[in-house]
Amino acid sequence: MSRRKKPLPFFEKLEITDAGAEGKCITRVDEKVIFVPFAAPGDIVDIQVTKKRKSYLEGRITKFHEYSEQREDPRCSHFGLCGGCKWQHIKYLNQLTNKQKQVKDNFDRIAKVPVGEFLPIIGADNEYYYRNKLEFTFSDRRWLTNMDTSKEEGGPKNTDGLGFHLPGRFDKILDIDNCYLQKDPSNDIRLAIRKYALDHEFDFYNVRNHEGFLRNLIIRTSSTGELMVILVFRYDDMDIGTMLKDIIEKFPEITSLMYVVNEKQNDTIWDLEIKLAHGKPYLLEEMKSPSNNDILKFKIGPVSFYQTNPEQAFKLYKVAFDFANFKGDELVYDLYTGTGTIAAFIAKSANKVVGIEYIEEAIAGAKENAEYNNIDNVEFFAGDIVKVLTPEFVNSNGQPDIIITDPPRAGMHEKVVKQILVIEPEKIVYVSCNPSTQARDISLLSEKYDVLKSQSVDMFPQTHHVENVALLVKR
Repeated sequence: MSRRKKPLPFFEKLEITDAGAEGKCITRVDEKVIFVPFAAPGDIVDIQVTKKRKSYLEGRITKFHEYSEQREDPRCSHFGLCGGCKWQHIKYLNQLTNKQKQVKDNFDRIAKVPVGEFLPIIGADNEYYYRNKLEFTFSDRRWLTNMDTSKEEGGPKNTDGLGFHLPGRFDKILDIDNCYLQKDPSNDIRLAIRKYALDHEFDFYNVRNHEGFLRNLIIRTSSTGELMVILVFRYDDMDIGTMLKDIIEKFPEITSLMYVVNEKQNDTIWDLEIKLAHGKPYLLEEMKSPSNNDILKFKIGPVSFYQTNPEQAFKLYKVAFDFANFKGDELVYDLYTGTGTIAAFIAKSANKVVGIEYIEEAIAGAKENAEYNNIDNVEFFAGDIVKVLTPEFVNSNGQPDIIITDPPRAGMHEKVVKQILVIEPEKIVYVSCNPSTQARDISLLSEKYDVLKSQSVDMFPQTHHVENVALLVKR
């Protein structure tokens, strides 16, 4: 005999009290937190619970009784389906306030250490069109919205689309008409390529069956006005050449046109041959030096990592630079150096910089960029930082005065944190794209270090993501 599940709770006229994790907002019932997407602090709403857990609930709004003063109308027609800009309904100044509060909450709840000074968050000058890289997916399973003509009786049944993955769905994409994240001609290029593919009846990729001709489209831009387009196909075909020719004829401003044949099950291309069809094999990016009027130049290849918001990247690196307060004679370790952008940024203000990065291709780029900028006081090492950052490495390369660390969202490996505690640099400048893992690591580092300053920088307007820089000084 089957047991019927008890209906999930429904609550009326709850006030949304705060911003929470992953872009959701929160309210409480009987001391239990409810996480609610697309809400804003100050909303009075009815909520249908959708998931019930021991320590929290998740729910969705079914009715608004009062709208928060923090709200504004989202600009994008895809808001609510696309997972890219979950805070587009919240005024930008309120976004900044909520982000700053999240950082402080992480220090209070996770790090549990005093912070000498929380500096006001640095906002972005441009709330839209700030990304220099977008990746789109071809799929024969686009999400059919209520306005989609394919849902009409007797309408066309084509379900091919080019856009972003729906949140939580690996097999469906949202066909994007217009995206406000990347400047022109990004939208025009995507729409033209989609039209060409549909007109020529090319097969869009099916991830479940691993079938289809067209897989991905990557568009990269730079502050210098250069433009890179990369098309990813599942198999080689003579249609590739004619398609690429059509793209360059329509968009002669493209300075780098490339393509990849990816026969694998996953979408990564860093381990594949990337073929140049037109122009240069890289973009040129520029950033002002913090110590003088020099311009640093970086070659950005098709798989190179570079900060996604270049305008804010300068502000972020400038905070790290200022926190370090270089005297000119320091030995600096730059952990998770990537393509060496921070190393190059600080090199002329330090005696020597030693960079470590897991990805060998990134280190090759770091060395090339250092040479390109005539920087000769940096040295780079490729390998897992857990295995590279050993006492033998320190004996060989010198005791660092300052460690700058900029790890991925997962934060630093616990063994890396412990090794830093053994090395005992005078200062640690911790740059983080995930303040919760930063707070976790700082909790461990607090064994020997005090947190003097915290400075948040908004790299991603319209989202809940925030970068934070913390200055730790040895007691």
